[in-house]
Amino acid sequence: MSADNIALTVLITIACVVTGFYLVHLAWRAIGVWKIREAGPRPMDAVKQVLWRDPGAVETRDLQHGPRGKDFTPAAPFTFIEEHFGGTQPCVSVRDARGRTWRVKWGEEVQSETVAVRLVWACGYFAEVTHFLPAGKIDGPKALKRAGACLDDQCRFTNARFEIDDQAEKKMFEEHGWAWNENPFVGTRELQGLKILVMLLSNWDTKDRRDVARGSNMAIFEVKLPAGGREARYLISDWGGSMGRWGNVMTRGRWDLEGFEAQTPEFVISADEGIVKFGYAGQRTDDVATGVTVEDAAWLCRSLGRITDAQIADGLRASGASSDETARFTAALRNRIQQLQRVGDRPDVRNS
Repeated sequence: MSADNIALTVLITIACVVTGFYLVHLAWRAIGVWKIREAGPRPMDAVKQVLWRDPGAVETRDLQHGPRGKDFTPAAPFTFIEEHFGGTQPCVSVRDARGRTWRVKWGEEVQSETVAVRLVWACGYFAEVTHFLPAGKIDGPKALKRAGACLDDQCRFTNARFEIDDQAEKKMFEEHGWAWNENPFVGTRELQGLKILVMLLSNWDTKDRRDVARGSNMAIFEVKLPAGGREARYLISDWGGSMGRWGNVMTRGRWDLEGFEAQTPEFVISADEGIVKFGYAGQRTDDVATGVTVEDAAWLCRSLGRITDAQIADGLRASGASSDETARFTAALRNRIQQLQRVGDRPDVRNS
């Protein structure tokens, strides 16, 4: 084959790949629009809608146990309820000794998700109760498929993420979730702060309601309040794409210490004309990384900057991090926080 024919073949192959890529994404978008239309309005009863709540004394928050504290941890023995087949990782539901229901997931996301929810919660954002269990046993599993490979012949498991399934909460996922560009908080410091945390943690998996054909990671939980009434809490329901390398489908990863360290110097690139430019790239880069101001960074640092290294280390150890991983992830996160603090500590920002 001549050089000209080889070049032509390469060009045709590239064109086919690019065309196929855009056709697939166009199909996903069309399916997403159809699914949202078919789902109809959200079945929401709450009048109040919230994204963030003042965390108070951030430096006192318990990142070892995370949301709801040490009294809300999985208690063995665990009894099998059912297996789930949505998502990319094996997952089952179990009931613990206290009668609580947990969704148990295995795979490469379990550690990254566990530490991410703790840091997000520490800054005042809503997050699901999540725990990492290095080992355990599930009684009575039946006809397991994907999850079968996660249990040995005595029904024992290792390295699992337990996430509470609170039956008192009304959960709205997928078509009834929310999108970065369509929610009650567009333009607020609270939403901008959440975007910064997504980038701080290198969470590239930021699919939203528009991506329901592939699975959305944005949810709304309706919670009954002690004083009566219900409030709708907007949250990111899956932080599994965190603590690794951001980027495109060929380069990104999760729980990748070397990748996280390597990209840390590129976290904040500049802050010209009051707009912070980040090195981040993910599923919804334009929605997440653009338009963040230095004032937004300063606002988030009022809580984020108060998290101590000891708290970060507690959250990492609770996620199964080794001593080396704990020390190095803590140092990298502190470096990123300091980059934000330098942006927000300019005299024109302090005096605004």
